[in-house]
Amino acid sequence: MLPGNNYKKIWLYLLLLTGFAAYSQTENYMQFWNEYAFVKDVNEKWSLEADMGITTSGIPEHNNIFYNLIQFYGRGWAHYYPSERVKISFFYAFFYNTNVPELLQDKSPEHRLAAQFTYLMTKTRLRTNLRGRLEDRHLENDAGYFEVVMRLRMQAKATYPLNGPIIKPGVIYTFMSDEVMFKTRSSISGNTFFDRNRLTVGFGYSFVNEFQVELSYVNELLPRPDKTSSYDAIQVNVVFTDLFSDLFKGKFKREKTAIDK
Repeated sequence: MLPGNNYKKIWLYLLLLTGFAAYSQTENYMQFWNEYAFVKDVNEKWSLEADMGITTSGIPEHNNIFYNLIQFYGRGWAHYYPSERVKISFFYAFFYNTNVPELLQDKSPEHRLAAQFTYLMTKTRLRTNLRGRLEDRHLENDAGYFEVVMRLRMQAKATYPLNGPIIKPGVIYTFMSDEVMFKTRSSISGNTFFDRNRLTVGFGYSFVNEFQVELSYVNELLPRPDKTSSYDAIQVNVVFTDLFSDLFKGKFKREKTAIDK
């Protein structure tokens, strides 16, 4: 665990970045993020997941959230649960990026690999998770070569069920998270080391054990030397768990723990 002084230094650094951003030119983009996730339990320790999603965005002059389709992606996960409080995850994803505001070219297909570690801090009604992710991004430049960008993401998330002691079918829950991202420099993603801060606030509802929907508001702040970009996004995530389990013989259903939320 980091000493208290180190925590203070990190937050002071982030506050300074926010202060500098206030004095630079700010461009605001309204966006819509939509993701569908399909989760399949393999055994008590492993599960697989497939995601697909799109991002649409306005522009400062025309801030309709559906003005441009700027990104679509597919992603495959493997999740490992060594203990009740820990989840280790790996994924490969392909992103097709076009007119993404922070990328310095119009089109940039991307292959992305990542390793992720999630730790459950509290198991009370208010559940808090810490998550760290290291991403290995390969973005294609205009010359047809792939540039490597490494990105470190650190997130703290809190989840709270509103009309019941735990999250289960029929219970509405709320969640909030804050995530900071740091990256290496490249000609596509820019020369800054600090990438962005992402704040998310939302609600979720589990209709049945196999079907869950989350609606949230996301604010991303991307400070850059020449300008600061601010993204305000409406995010809709839909999760299906063991959707086609009846088609498989010997189906397995892993007992969920608090780390799953």
